[in-house]
Amino acid sequence: MSLFQSAQKPSSAGEQSPASPLSVRIRPRNFEEFVGQEHIVGPGHLLRQAIDSDHLSSMILWGPPGSGKTTIARIIACKTEACFMQLSAVTAGVADLRAIVSDARKRRAFNGQKTILFVDEIHRFNKAQQDGLLPHVEEGTVILIGATTENPFFEIISPLVSRSRIFRLEPLSDSQIGTILDRCLTDSERGLAGEKVHLALDARDFLIQASRGDARVALNTLEWATLNANPNAEGIRFLQVTNIEDALQQRMLRYDKDADAHFDTISAFIKSMRGSDPDATLYWLARMIYAGEDPGFIARRILICAAEDIGLAEPMALVLASSAAYAVEYIGWPEAQIPLAQAAIYLACAAKSNSVVKGIGLALAEVKNNAAPAVPLHLRNPSFSGATKMEYGTEYQYAHDFPGHFIQQEYLPKELLFRQYYLPSDQGSENQILERLKALWTPWKKYADPSP
Repeated sequence: MSLFQSAQKPSSAGEQSPASPLSVRIRPRNFEEFVGQEHIVGPGHLLRQAIDSDHLSSMILWGPPGSGKTTIARIIACKTEACFMQLSAVTAGVADLRAIVSDARKRRAFNGQKTILFVDEIHRFNKAQQDGLLPHVEEGTVILIGATTENPFFEIISPLVSRSRIFRLEPLSDSQIGTILDRCLTDSERGLAGEKVHLALDARDFLIQASRGDARVALNTLEWATLNANPNAEGIRFLQVTNIEDALQQRMLRYDKDADAHFDTISAFIKSMRGSDPDATLYWLARMIYAGEDPGFIARRILICAAEDIGLAEPMALVLASSAAYAVEYIGWPEAQIPLAQAAIYLACAAKSNSVVKGIGLALAEVKNNAAPAVPLHLRNPSFSGATKMEYGTEYQYAHDFPGHFIQQEYLPKELLFRQYYLPSDQGSENQILERLKALWTPWKKYADPSP
């Protein structure tokens, strides 16, 4: 082995020893053991093919903690013929990077061997450090594998992003976390089978839920609970919910995402916003956050409430709800709980109206239950040859040509004239809408009937 090959590979099991944390010892050694992320490392997918064929290009692995970024990098280290080097952006400096690049140049000149540089937490590199890495990636001196929990399009300089493939990793599902835990409990070589651990079913469910898709949290918690559980006379360690709670320092809430507690809590949350009680709104939101509810689900319910229960009484409610939903995707958890709380409080305190949902419901019932009259000639599309001869659009009056940008003309078929689907309330901004419609439309003076 040459001088330049001496640092080529970590151990095939990844820095394992009996003293290593369980999450390190049980780390998958190959893709047969790997759980999750089938959309990028499943058989036949691009990244899997590149790894199996050892034809890698620079890439950035983007995903939440415990989703498998480092594990994928270590599997690459075990499979590649390139020299594999690793840096942590938290502790590494420019001097470390220069030394790796210098050795990579010598290695390539000496025997043509490539160098793969794995940079964990690459978003921690400042702009100058990223700029310093760029030319070596561009020239092919190193093949970069960056791992980050942050959106690379915001946290990594665009020239580096443009020279790398971005692979998005997803949080592990409950069933995938369960598979990892079960494998750990039955593995006598690297897992906990030798400790004779019996994990109660409700404790298993609680641990899966509390881990929130993070395999490292699940494994570290299981290990800590095992170490602090006293074996019985037969040497068996029985782990109950209280053992997992102690290891997590988190109390269990009765909150099954597929059963009554889930639906009852979200129902209470929505009804509290609808009922204009910000304190109850915050309480039920906190219950869902603490229990590990999907923040995307909460954001979607806030969006629905903004349109269904507030509507045009406060048009900004939907804007703020949309911004909160975007924040969930952009900044992630747990910080996203703050914009979710902001939106929920705003909705709870806003004027309420359900006229929008009632209006579209009445219009849909009209379409469903009655014949559909033809579109009036003056409203039809006149932008084709022969339309004028057919009188399409000839009597249409362009509103902007008239004072106040308004002219009274018929927009409904004659069979539906004077139908009202939208009945604005007298709440908030909607009261101004009602007054405007009354001022514009003669029929509204007679037919407008604000909903209570």
